[in-house]
Amino acid sequence: MSHHIVFLDRRTVAPEIEIRRPSFDHTWQEHGQTAPDAVVERARDATIVINNKVPLRAETLGKLPRLRMIAVAATGTDCIDKAWCAEHGIVVSNIRNYAISTVPEHTFALILALKRGLIGYRQDVVVGEWQRSGQFCFFTQPISELRGGILGIIGEGSIGQSVAEVSKAFGMKPLFAAHKGVSGLGPLYTPFDEVIETADVITLHCPLLPQTANTIAMPEFRRMKKTAIVINTARGGLINEADLAVALRDGLIAGAGFDVVTPPEPPADDNPLLGLLDLPNFILTPHVAWASREAQQVLADQLIDNIEAFVAGDPRNVVSGAF
Repeated sequence: MSHHIVFLDRRTVAPEIEIRRPSFDHTWQEHGQTAPDAVVERARDATIVINNKVPLRAETLGKLPRLRMIAVAATGTDCIDKAWCAEHGIVVSNIRNYAISTVPEHTFALILALKRGLIGYRQDVVVGEWQRSGQFCFFTQPISELRGGILGIIGEGSIGQSVAEVSKAFGMKPLFAAHKGVSGLGPLYTPFDEVIETADVITLHCPLLPQTANTIAMPEFRRMKKTAIVINTARGGLINEADLAVALRDGLIAGAGFDVVTPPEPPADDNPLLGLLDLPNFILTPHVAWASREAQQVLADQLIDNIEAFVAGDPRNVVSGAF
């Protein structure tokens, strides 16, 4: 059998990253990006669809009669109706353990920039504050150290574990939070409320699921230390962005660094995070924590490995309909 493979959003992987062609008989068609209403036209004859962020819901999937596999060029699969796929025998595979260095590095880049006041100090230098100070240094931004601090980690997968290891090198104490509203997860976990109330930095590394949406909102912000900072390099929607905007403006927390926003991405003009870009204690990057050259190449290689394993009758990295 010859497979027809359609890559819906090739531009979500950098152009310099090599994506090898599968070893089996196939045809290959790729598009830089695909609007949701163009999926059926482009993938009608596909047996395998490669997708990163294009929404694939039941009403669309039902119009792709030859489809047998969706190879996700990412770890997150919240853009796909996995329950429908499971019911109709469509295999969904994702990428795993490829970002265990790049995401923690980006996470700590955000943490360090906020803790050292780098954004604010750079802007002060740009506008001439150093020259006006009349001395070798000045103190317009607060600076604090990581050593001795508590790092609250929500998400205990490979990335969360890697973040914990990095934190120890900075002299921090990592605590893995039990899921919000859940107790009795064992001695490796610290109760969610305790982490919220005691952590100096809180960082999220968990999937976006119905039970994780709005993991942090105004009740949590009000219980945090006023010196705490919050980092989200996982998924938009884990933190209530409107509540975050209030928390930052009102001084309930000391800072926040985000690499993701609640869909759509790129954000709509009225997204609350865009209204925070004037603040020296807020950083927003465009969903690039995962995107080191090294990690992208691992992703690209694993993507084709997943497809070849499926065609060989031994699918790997299969995502169930429940997650």
